[in-house]
Amino acid sequence: MFKLGFEWEKDRLSERDLKIDQPLYMGYKTRRIYMKIVVIGGTGLIGTKLVNNLRKLGHEVLAASPSAGINAVTGEGLADVLSGAQVVVDVSNSPSFEDKAVLEFFETSTRNLLAAEAAAGVKHHVALSVVGTDRLLQSGYFRAKRAQEDLITASNIPYTIVRATQFFEFVGSIAYVATEGEIVRLPSALTQPIVSDDVAAALADFTLEEPVNGIVEVAGPDQIPLDQLVRQFLSANQDTRQVVTDSNALYFGSAAVNDQSLVPSDSNARIASTRFEDWLNRSTSKV
Repeated sequence: MFKLGFEWEKDRLSERDLKIDQPLYMGYKTRRIYMKIVVIGGTGLIGTKLVNNLRKLGHEVLAASPSAGINAVTGEGLADVLSGAQVVVDVSNSPSFEDKAVLEFFETSTRNLLAAEAAAGVKHHVALSVVGTDRLLQSGYFRAKRAQEDLITASNIPYTIVRATQFFEFVGSIAYVATEGEIVRLPSALTQPIVSDDVAAALADFTLEEPVNGIVEVAGPDQIPLDQLVRQFLSANQDTRQVVTDSNALYFGSAAVNDQSLVPSDSNARIASTRFEDWLNRSTSKV
């Protein structure tokens, strides 16, 4: 058992029996379990934060990326890095969002990872995905994410798929894709964005818990129309582009959305605490 990183000892102890690596909880001696965890995509936005979070808890965490000689698409380095690992967390992303390329990336990398994990005896596969994936299949990117999820669920490795809503940090990219001259055309579909720090914190928790063998969702605290979200972002950054509300505009230029597309469908979704307005105020004040 590795839930919460502790394992219970049978005998009840007093405080004077306690050792530094054996904390006392409700009068019982516990033994910390430190795991080897491999983070695929461990040098990216989420991966870097997740690696740091898990290392602070004392786990052996390896940040795997092509620059470190570990490539899930080619299979290079996977056998060596997964040797002795209990958990693999996949937060990697495709370098290309072109329909064929992104599908090949997620299908190939996921197949290679799952095969290597099976050979290494990995006990938990955690994958970062996107809230609304199965409602956005008009987009080649989301078809690729769905293919990734299907491969994971069909495997024999215990797993947790963590679907997150759109990141605060990518609102500028939404505006960029939707820009025509000085006009940004966007629908008013509801979003519930989340900051990357809160995504990494949620991933760390799910990584250390038992596999759910299913999908969990994480989101920010506030539902905001997409056009309003981008309008706030541009205003805070003194960007003169004008947001025009257009019900026919596509999300990232590829998928039609409504008020259910980009928000959690699970009433038990984990809701983070960081508000977009607060993050925006902090990030723009640093400029």
